[in-house]
Amino acid sequence: MKTRTQFFNLCFLIPLFILQACGQSSKKQNTKTAAMENKINKPGNPYYSNTDTTKLKITDAEWKKVLPEDVYAVMREADTERPFTGKYWNTDEKGTYYCASCGNTLFRSGAKFSSNCGWPSFFEQENKKSIVFENDNSLGMERIEALCGRCGGHLGHLFDDGPAPTGKRYCMNSIALDFIPDSQK
Repeated sequence: MKTRTQFFNLCFLIPLFILQACGQSSKKQNTKTAAMENKINKPGNPYYSNTDTTKLKITDAEWKKVLPEDVYAVMREADTERPFTGKYWNTDEKGTYYCASCGNTLFRSGAKFSSNCGWPSFFEQENKKSIVFENDNSLGMERIEALCGRCGGHLGHLFDDGPAPTGKRYCMNSIALDFIPDSQK
């Protein structure tokens, strides 16, 4: 019985040692890969990833711990920054826009246009899952709220007064966005 157990242990341990000796430890490899692919580093936010598309189900209390107060107010309480004050409303640099809460890819700069509304505006999202929508009847208006498809954070609103080819205007809060210029990739 003892020999049988030792044989089993050897059959299990030998491949493990070989993998470690060759530098193929799956734990090390995954950590290294994730760090290399993440374009923005937010050490205080364990949910932030530019590569992970897994839907997040995080409580507002937890978000409050990891997000700056102004980002939390917009993204978790649907606040709105004042027009013409955000860092991206008048930017035309080439690159990619990400969710400021979770790092989800939202827009490419090629979909951005000048709408003169005071907020960054886009005519299409990066992919069908990057942004989701809900009816918003707050403030006595009927609008469509745009939410991050990964974390559910409030980004802004969607309107039907945008340019071709979609006719849509994704009116976003700058504070809800992170941006990586193509020159840094």
